Amino acid sequence: MSKELELYDVTIIGGGPAGMYTAFYSGMRDLKTKLIEAKEELGGRMLIYPEKMIWDVGGVTPVLCRKLIDQLAEQARTFDPAIVLGQQIIGQERQEDGTYILTSATGERHWTRTIILTIGYGILQMAKLEIEGADRYEVTNLHYTVQELEPFRGKRVLISGGGDSAVDWANELEQIAASVTIVHRREQFGGHEKNIARMKASSVQVRVPHTVSQLHSSDGEKIDQVTISHMESGASEQLEVDAVIVNHGLKSDFGPLKDWGLDMGEWWANVSSRLETNLPGVFAAGDFVDYSSKVRLIAGTFTDAVLALNSAKLYIDPDAPKVAYVSSHNERFKEKNKALGVADEH
Repeated sequence: MSKELELYDVTIIGGGPAGMYTAFYSGMRDLKTKLIEAKEELGGRMLIYPEKMIWDVGGVTPVLCRKLIDQLAEQARTFDPAIVLGQQIIGQERQEDGTYILTSATGERHWTRTIILTIGYGILQMAKLEIEGADRYEVTNLHYTVQELEPFRGKRVLISGGGDSAVDWANELEQIAASVTIVHRREQFGGHEKNIARMKASSVQVRVPHTVSQLHSSDGEKIDQVTISHMESGASEQLEVDAVIVNHGLKSDFGPLKDWGLDMGEWWANVSSRLETNLPGVFAAGDFVDYSSKVRLIAGTFTDAVLALNSAKLYIDPDAPKVAYVSSHNERFKEKNKALGVADEH
């Protein structure tokens, strides 16, 4: 096998924040590392909301999500891991020596001692607006994500949805749009309490419990009016709009991973407190996992990455230290500190 494929200590499947930080920390532990991402770019679920401000990462002042992705990607490359983009891993086969052969949907193979799954909720697709003919407007003014805020400046914007992203977009767009109306089928919103309070205290027009029932176009190309209907009474009204943003959640697809024999629920894998799955040599981190003290924040993802990687290190070498030395005392940073002009004082 070694004549055909290069053996890696750790292969990380998934290039979101969990995968990127795992790649960095794996370098701290001096492991030969490969990261494989199904898409053509790193970022994972964060790519859905690049214009959102991220406030809750320790030691990081408010930062645009796209910038945080860039910083995580740069950090992930610190120790020069192999990074493979555009390959969805669909199969794994454990060898007699305990290593694994991974196979991608396009036939490529990868050889590894351990696997760390950081695949979030799998292959994600935005839930579409279930109105016949809605797809025709996707090339003009019907949007399922907000890549940039500027195109909405001075526009009358209607947002359909009530989750984190819908609330965040309402707050961001309220500052530049002519008007923002948010339509949600329930009285309660699913975003963070502080952001919901901010939205309700602003000029955003909150219409609950309502749903978007019809789209209207005078030219057949762009939506210029939307009919919203009350969920209980059925009473409807028309609103004039320049843009419609739909945030009805995500549809998740784990694909062939469901057949690997992992102990999984509908949305995530069950792991131990050390981020071990039920398969030997296979660990997991990030949104893909569930355990009793799981914290579903980007900050929590970084801890998952450390725990999973430490478990992989001990799986490979049971006599290794349980954790990496901190960066201020880690020999792997000695030359890098010199390159930065920082004196080595230890």
